[in-house]
Amino acid sequence: MPIYENRKNAENVIRLDHKTTDSIITGFDAVIKFMAQTVHAQAARIIACDGWYGVDWERTLPALTQALAAQKINAEFIAAAEIFHSPEKIAAAKQEWLTEDPAFGKVNATGTIDEFINEAAVARLKTKLVANKANTGSAIVVYGPGVLAADLSPIYDLRFYFDKTADPMLWKMWNGELIPFGATRPRKDYGWKEYYYCDFYVLQRHKEQQLDTIDYYLEAIEPENLKIMPRKTLEIMLEAVAAQPIKQVKTYSPGPWGAYRYRDLWDIPGLENNAWNRLAGADLSILIQVAPDKIINMPGTNLLKHHAEQFLGSYVHRECPGLIPVEVWLDDGYFPTPQPAERTSMPIHNHPGTGYVRKHFNEPLGRYETYYIVEAYEGANTWMGFNDDANLEEWEEKCRWSWANQQPIENWKSYLANWKTNVGDLFLIPEGTTHGHGGNQMVLEMDTCGNAAGGEYSFFGYDFMRATWDDRKKSMTGKPMNMHLDRYFSIDKGYRASWVKNNLRARPEVVKWTREAVFDRYSTLPQMPFEIERIHFCHRAEHTTSGKFLQAMTLTVGDKVTIRSKADPTRRAVIEKFQCALIPAGFGDYEVINEQGGQCTVVMWRLKKG
Repeated sequence: MPIYENRKNAENVIRLDHKTTDSIITGFDAVIKFMAQTVHAQAARIIACDGWYGVDWERTLPALTQALAAQKINAEFIAAAEIFHSPEKIAAAKQEWLTEDPAFGKVNATGTIDEFINEAAVARLKTKLVANKANTGSAIVVYGPGVLAADLSPIYDLRFYFDKTADPMLWKMWNGELIPFGATRPRKDYGWKEYYYCDFYVLQRHKEQQLDTIDYYLEAIEPENLKIMPRKTLEIMLEAVAAQPIKQVKTYSPGPWGAYRYRDLWDIPGLENNAWNRLAGADLSILIQVAPDKIINMPGTNLLKHHAEQFLGSYVHRECPGLIPVEVWLDDGYFPTPQPAERTSMPIHNHPGTGYVRKHFNEPLGRYETYYIVEAYEGANTWMGFNDDANLEEWEEKCRWSWANQQPIENWKSYLANWKTNVGDLFLIPEGTTHGHGGNQMVLEMDTCGNAAGGEYSFFGYDFMRATWDDRKKSMTGKPMNMHLDRYFSIDKGYRASWVKNNLRARPEVVKWTREAVFDRYSTLPQMPFEIERIHFCHRAEHTTSGKFLQAMTLTVGDKVTIRSKADPTRRAVIEKFQCALIPAGFGDYEVINEQGGQCTVVMWRLKKG
């Protein structure tokens, strides 16, 4: 799935002292020169360059070789693959997590990188590294994911960690350019399931462990924009960011129901339609601006190393460690000319709850959703539940027939309940609810996310047997989407239209009124783990996290607002229309200030338990 980024107004501005700011070196040549000078100054002979998948070692290492030579140091480079088991043995060790299901796996929740490492190979490497410590004219650089693993870390004189955000790495994976554990060249057959269910968790645990031992942290997303800082600077930065509202880099992906409202709102080069637009999520990156010319891009999960409780709250930190449990999406639905429902609608699908994902996928939290309508156009609609007179056994038979024969269901609309929508409508979508965005509307989708790598659990039942988007050809010429019929039908509740009307079409109730603002909260169901709340105001409003609730706040009416701590006004963030900020649980009392005039509405997600 191609991903396009939008970094407009995504900077999280923090203030650091000059010494800390100056310790951040930017630019490929400057960083490589600094690394070589540091090796020379510290007389380091054994150097570790660890990192995430997808780092461009082919460009980095030759430049480092030359820079070390300029310091009269002859460098030998040893790839991480030399300390791992064979690819065949690693593949066998991963099989438990990949499972036979083509669409889903099982999370490797406790495994470590050491399980893939060959102890005999490590012993041989240690002998070689120790022997080189007395060699004043040469250095050994061990590079690649995992080189700080096992008991190698204490041996190194210098430890660098090269970090990478998710989206550029995923592009490499989709293009067959990723080099996984134990490999020396890209593995064309390396797939998303291997990453999302095993390698992500192994890499994440390894990184979290090493962030306490490294000497330097590098942003290594784009080689030409390489950045390096001491570990202490990284820690100071993350502490400052975790104390204020956090914006993430928004992403967009085209798809078979993708629409075109984004063209009126944002300039996204290369994006031909907009099916998935993520505003907040577990794997989105964050930009940290320490100076106008120094902006650091890193995974948002780095905040969880030392600041998880401040950011997420004690309940989430305890019940879902390592997880940012929220997803916020903006589902486009504008078409300049009328289109059939088979073009404008999402796949007909449902989602599993916590019990199901714990049992089948080893995940801590199920997928619970809401649809909040922020814009409605002619024909705005949502599919939710089944018509009261629909024969559900017949529906299952037809869905299975459709997939088996690769043929559409002619009378599919006679089974599914359709709801006309308007701005402010909210649909609750608990587990097992058949549903889908119907198009001709802009939907703010506020959900839980149970997969720390950013994967999501949607079980598809029917997708009209339509072609999907091929981003290389820039056309709807891809193969039809895969269905998950056994899982879809095994969890579906068969909710009828009359039940949907009375239970899933939520209504807001005013819970607080002042002369400055109106605070309301939508009705809910016991099985929904979060609340949806709104604040309407013209000039300013006050609210609080109560010291325990992570909040996801999106501006839906208005142009620009500032979210500012009442205790410390320097802790702030500015969001624009259709932008989301994650307000840390420890943020406390704050105010929201309208910067442009006119009416404002912010819509918020928060867990019920804190």
